[in-house]
Amino acid sequence: MTAREPAAGEAVPGRELPSNADAPAASGDDPGQPRYEPAPGVGKLLLWVLLFVLAAVVVVVGGVYFG
Repeated sequence: MTAREPAAGEAVPGRELPSNADAPAASGDDPGQPRYEPAPGVGKLLLWVLLFVLAAVVVVVGGVYFG
């Protein structure tokens, strides 16, 4: 008689499941490497620049009229 194969995730008798510490790190999950966010798109970057320019204009105009 042939022994049945265990289902996915089922423990195998006489065999211990490996811990996560022994498993190889997935690509990009190396704890020694810094993780960076992707660069913003051109539209988002332009939006931030326009927001800061608008804020600077508001500060200057407010200083001229209310200063």
